[in-house]
Amino acid sequence: MNAKLSLLVLLAVLVFALPAPAATQQPHPADPADVESIDAILTAVYEVISGDAGVKRDWDRFRSLFAPGATLSPTVRTPEGAYGRQIITPDEYAGNVGAWLEENGFHEVEINRVTERYGVIAHAFSTYESRRLASDPEPFARGINSIQLLYDGTRWWVVSIFWHQESEEHPIPAKYLPGGHVPG
Repeated sequence: MNAKLSLLVLLAVLVFALPAPAATQQPHPADPADVESIDAILTAVYEVISGDAGVKRDWDRFRSLFAPGATLSPTVRTPEGAYGRQIITPDEYAGNVGAWLEENGFHEVEINRVTERYGVIAHAFSTYESRRLASDPEPFARGINSIQLLYDGTRWWVVSIFWHQESEEHPIPAKYLPGGHVPG
C-alpha cells in the first residue's frame, strides 16, 4: 500500500472508531420545547441567565442546552492591548459567573439577530442589551453573542457562544441593531 492510501485507511479507522456523537451523551435532559428550534434554544439561553438579584437560576436547564464539549468565550484584552478569548465550559460559567448573576441581578435581552443556516449547522449573531433590573431604562452594556448551533436530527444544541461587548472602539454596526439592514 502506498503512503497516501495507508494514511487514508488510518484516518478512516480513527474516525469510525470514535464514540457515538457527543449529543447522545448529554447528562441533563432538555425540555423538548427549549430545543425544538433556533428561536427556542436562544430564548432559553437568555431566560436562564436572566433574573433579579436573589433569584436562583436553573443551571441544569442551562447545561441541557449545550452539546458536550461546548464552550463559552468572552473576548478579553491583555495588558499589552491584544485581543483574545477566555474559554470556559457551561459548568464553569454556572459555577463561577452564576453566583455573581444571582447576587447582583442581570437581565440580558436579545434586541436583534442575524442567522445563517446550512444543513444541520447554524450561526446567529445575537445582539444583546444587559441590565441589572429588567425595568432599568438604559442598558449598562451591549454587545454581540456569536452563537454556533448544531441540529442532530432531533434537537438543537449550542456548540459555542463567543461574545464581544460594545465599546467606543468597537460600536455595534447598524446592520446588527433593530431595523438594521444586512446587504444580501
